[in-house]
Amino acid sequence: MPQCRWLIIKADRAILSPLHEISPASVLIDRSTGKIVQVATDKPLVHSVHPSQIETIVLEPDQMLIPGLVDSHVHLNEPGRTEWEGFSTGTRAAAAGGVTTVIDMPLNAIPPTTTVSHFNTKLKAAAGQCHVDVGFWGGVVPDNAPQLPLLMEMGVRGFKCFLIESGVDEFPCVDEAQVRLAMDQLANTDSVLLFHAEMESVEAPVEAPANTDHRTYASFLDSRPQSLETHAIDMIIRLTREYYQKETPVNTHIVHLSAASAIPAIRAAKKEGLPLTVETCFHYLNFTSETIEDGATHFKCCPPIREKANREALWEALLDGTIDYVVSDHSPCTAELKKLDTGDFGGAWGGIASVQFGLPVLWTEGRQRGISIQQLLHWLSYAPAKRTRLSHKKGQIGEGFDADLVVWRPEASFEVKVQDIHFRNKVSPYIGQQLQGAVDCTLLRGNVVYDRLVFSWPLGHTLLD
Repeated sequence: MPQCRWLIIKADRAILSPLHEISPASVLIDRSTGKIVQVATDKPLVHSVHPSQIETIVLEPDQMLIPGLVDSHVHLNEPGRTEWEGFSTGTRAAAAGGVTTVIDMPLNAIPPTTTVSHFNTKLKAAAGQCHVDVGFWGGVVPDNAPQLPLLMEMGVRGFKCFLIESGVDEFPCVDEAQVRLAMDQLANTDSVLLFHAEMESVEAPVEAPANTDHRTYASFLDSRPQSLETHAIDMIIRLTREYYQKETPVNTHIVHLSAASAIPAIRAAKKEGLPLTVETCFHYLNFTSETIEDGATHFKCCPPIREKANREALWEALLDGTIDYVVSDHSPCTAELKKLDTGDFGGAWGGIASVQFGLPVLWTEGRQRGISIQQLLHWLSYAPAKRTRLSHKKGQIGEGFDADLVVWRPEASFEVKVQDIHFRNKVSPYIGQQLQGAVDCTLLRGNVVYDRLVFSWPLGHTLLD
């Protein structure tokens, strides 16, 4: 039976955007365009479509209609490392978590997204595999600055660089001179330069950890001190200020902020009006180093999960707007590379798989602090859509926007079980956690792509406009 062109979704409880209160809503969708045609909150929909041509979905009383989420920090690893993840499995997991748009990082695929040729290879690999929409970050590596304008023309959302070794040989880090070459290409554009903000200082090198037992979490935490982040962020702010004052501004962005000691400098830079934005991750807002057992390498990520006091300071910065939004930094690998058998933090891959669980993780932790669902949607949908230059069609429920919607039960609790995980490798520190806020259904441009463990065929687009 052919699918109806028109869809109406009726909800007793809906939040259209972070600026809207919870209210009843009816949403009319034209599936032929994937767009929302009309939204009614205090009056009936007015349209001329015959009822026989409309499919209607009526939400249950405990369900809420919210905008699809945007996760702007996801490593899908295809082509080249599909044993770690891939477009199909990674985007299925995203759909199951209410994420309707992911932005793929330029590494750890082989080749990385650093040239036009490499980007074409990635686009070819993505074709026909994506269950949600996928945008792309380009990469900045030594000697590829001339490629950046060409990649911008092809539709990358911005560019990421590392100020410390990335962990993969094909994506080397850059120094200040190479950062400047990239910034020269991005000046006075709407693109953005993202930084993995850890950097060693010649003046104050990191001391060798006193604890040399690599099974202990303390040994790993000591090897990535907060000073690596603060040193890098000081340079980022200095360059952002310099280009801004020269009237050749460059939008800059700090990915996965972990070190609370960097917050005062970031807060001051934002007060100064510099074009700087910041993200942190679900794991930094949820876990604490004091509770991570020795040998528990599935908690390893870079920069690391830090102390409870650090977590509380990150929450404070998120609540006051110093941190703009929250992402997964979904960075999976095979179980073997996590060194779970030996518990060796020194040798284990650093990355946490979580694209499926961001919404309930942040809601579970956040509601203990009195956050509203509107704040949640700002951090998980509206703000990342704006940073990725997708706010004209993603990030809220409104006329003319893509019909990316989530049916969510904020009061429902569930335990994360291995059999319910949809990313490729079922290794995650969230397994066994009791979370609140269950995703029942995810719609992409008006099409149901996930419905309580059932997926449609891949309907996602690559976002190049």
